Amino acid sequence: MTTLSQVPVRGGALTVARWGEPADGPPVLAIHGITANHLAWGLVAPLVTGPVVAPDLRGRGGSGSLPGPYGMAAHAADCVAVLDAAGIDRAVVVGHSMGGFVASVLAHRYPSRVARLVLVDGGTPLALPDGVGLEAALGPAVARLSMTFASAADYHDFWRRHPSFAVWNPAIESYVDYDLTGAAPRLRSGVNGDAVRADFVDLHEGAEPLAAYTALPPDTVFLRAERGMFDQPEGLYPDPAAIGLAVRTVPGTNHYTILLGEPGARAVADALA
Repeated sequence: MTTLSQVPVRGGALTVARWGEPADGPPVLAIHGITANHLAWGLVAPLVTGPVVAPDLRGRGGSGSLPGPYGMAAHAADCVAVLDAAGIDRAVVVGHSMGGFVASVLAHRYPSRVARLVLVDGGTPLALPDGVGLEAALGPAVARLSMTFASAADYHDFWRRHPSFAVWNPAIESYVDYDLTGAAPRLRSGVNGDAVRADFVDLHEGAEPLAAYTALPPDTVFLRAERGMFDQPEGLYPDPAAIGLAVRTVPGTNHYTILLGEPGARAVADALA
């Protein structure tokens, strides 16, 4: 069962989901990607033995109206507020995609709050070809931010056309439905485009994420999706050796289904155990 709460942070309140109460295992803080929300963890969380807390990061989901400044350090500070509100001294911290960069900065800035770190297809330096910006890098995930949709069904159709969501399931549907705001026939994503743009620059060019990566212990677990952002055969991280951590490639997954597909979710839950 999932419960939602509001956690006071700079500029307002952060929406936070919690699964697994009561629970036997260590607490987990789960941090989603650049245009995602807490339901990115909808398949993983029920497989974890301990309680899982997952915020909607500043500018996304139920936290969409929170103001900037954004960036990895700002998100890390928000995550500390989440741990404080949940009464969690130390957590296993897992981050997917941009969430991996937030998780690394959290571990670097607040080491006493992190029992162990798991990075999921994100958190280590990403090389972009010259001239490739936000729109080209993220494709439909960013294109939708300037679009409106007549109905939830239309939004489902939009996402079903994404190569990485060819295998649709209830977890994906819940994840995309939660993203919608407004009223038909002008539904739209609740993600703040300014937050996405600021965070994209920070994770690629910011000093904080690079310093955090440099400080990572070499035995930090990095779960690598076999396939890419658009389900292409080459993964987002094409060379596992270049990552420099304890890399485990998860077969048959792409950048999204490593969380939102059953095999990927089980691999992530196993790494958190």
